[in-house]
Amino acid sequence: MFLITSMPVGGAETLLVNMVRRFDPNRITPMIGCLKEKGVLGEELASDFTVFEDLIHHKYDVGVAVRLRRLFLDQKVDGVITVGAGDKMFWGRLGAKSARLPVILSALHSTGWPDGVGRLNRMLTGITDGFIACADSHAQYLVEKEKFPDEKVFMIPNGIDTNRFVPDETARATWRKRQGIAFDAPVAGIVAALRSEKNHDLFLEAARRTLEVIPESRFVIAGDGPERPRLEALAEEKKIANEVHFIGSTPDIPGVLSMMDVFSLTSHNEAKPVSILEALSCQRPVAATAVGSVNESVIEGETGFLVPAGDEEMMAQRWIQLLSDEKLRSTMGTTGRAHVIEHSSLDSMTTGYMELVESIFHSKVDEDSNQDRCLQKA
Repeated sequence: MFLITSMPVGGAETLLVNMVRRFDPNRITPMIGCLKEKGVLGEELASDFTVFEDLIHHKYDVGVAVRLRRLFLDQKVDGVITVGAGDKMFWGRLGAKSARLPVILSALHSTGWPDGVGRLNRMLTGITDGFIACADSHAQYLVEKEKFPDEKVFMIPNGIDTNRFVPDETARATWRKRQGIAFDAPVAGIVAALRSEKNHDLFLEAARRTLEVIPESRFVIAGDGPERPRLEALAEEKKIANEVHFIGSTPDIPGVLSMMDVFSLTSHNEAKPVSILEALSCQRPVAATAVGSVNESVIEGETGFLVPAGDEEMMAQRWIQLLSDEKLRSTMGTTGRAHVIEHSSLDSMTTGYMELVESIFHSKVDEDSNQDRCLQKA
């Protein structure tokens, strides 16, 4: 069972949806547990997989540990993978340990909040079989900064379905018509949960600056979250509300990406963002802040441009450069898709997760069997 807070449209959530659909059911049967509501992607998955929700009732609900233990036992769960830090990482591992599950893993997806690991979560390192990083530099971060034992850190690169994430001119026209955007208007966009660490403030300021040079340009913000009311107000304050389109959550991310000419990610911190891989697979060049392991996907001058975190002026300059040069966008888009196909396939990621779970499971079960045989002989 994968344990996560909820499943709105976001990088880690999309990654999870794509991966469980590829699991070999003869080897592993995946289930999803959401501490809170299912969310858009959780509802989508529930048509094909078992998805639980409302497992925690409030922030200080210690009863969630007993609830999870009962759920794991009732569903005959063999392993738990917590997705992200915080409550699910703590209660999920505690519930799994009390249920005596053979496999207890934690997958982390960024190098800071919300995946910063607090003191209480560190206390459970001893009962955890492994911590999953999504890039080489991310694995190094988990060892050096989060202080997890090197032998418990496993690197499984994020991957996406490159057959699903392809450029689609029909979807481009459909989405632009739906948003009232001209088919030939220059468009920069972002796909990310509307949370503070994604720094949409930078996106909006870069949009304002870009409009001063390319007044016909438009900007798309896909995703939802607690920051939305403030960000919509900020767009009004900057007098760019008519040019910025907040489209909320949607499962049709390939269509949204096809609507864009340039993809951007403006985060304060990341690991190896799935949204960048998806954009590159759709042949969209990327302008992103140089944080975490972003530079493993955004190759400077080849698949896009890297911008120092918080640098509004340089981000706007890169957007203007890309939106003004169709040939450059095409070249970078072609290179980006080839890079993703070679380095970030969904199949390799799925295989990595299955093999890790199986290896830990069989080592634990075999060890228990050997101990039982020794006791019987004694």
